[in-house]
Amino acid sequence: MVILVKDIMKKKVVTIDGDKSAKQAGELMAKTRKGSIIVTRKNKPVGIISDSDLIKRIVAKNLTSNRVKIKNVMSKPLITIKPEDEILDAVKKMKKSNIHRLPVVVEGKIVGMVSLTDIARTSPEMVDLLEYRLKMKETPFAIKEKFTSGICDSCGNYSDDLANTDDQWLCEDCREEAE
Repeated sequence: MVILVKDIMKKKVVTIDGDKSAKQAGELMAKTRKGSIIVTRKNKPVGIISDSDLIKRIVAKNLTSNRVKIKNVMSKPLITIKPEDEILDAVKKMKKSNIHRLPVVVEGKIVGMVSLTDIARTSPEMVDLLEYRLKMKETPFAIKEKFTSGICDSCGNYSDDLANTDDQWLCEDCREEAE
């Protein structure tokens, strides 16, 4: 079963103008109980500010938060994903960029946000399966056996009867369809 970003994303996204102060960003995060806020310029997303950004770039440096503009401490460029992308793609982007949240964008507009927490909340075992599937795709492997068990690269279902066909691990049903 393929889960798309749009199936689990949060649609309400908090934004703040990049010319606002870090203090205002922190207050907005506290008020909305969010760990991050999308930073905008002329209503276009340009970056993201997270609670860890505030700690690392302001508190740890003993800066005065009401004097620091968000645009000077935000994380950029903004790494995004589309609503029609698969959750596996979101996990790959998060892992590659070492981030926990991805803004969901359509034609330059923020339409949602997806986080590792959202993915874990959808189904705790989903995280394990996604990591396993990700490792299967990333790790170069030498085929030692003709059959194994795992996630079918075509249908995404678990099978005890996977065989490698054209560099894809396919279950019996998908192998029959491919022939």
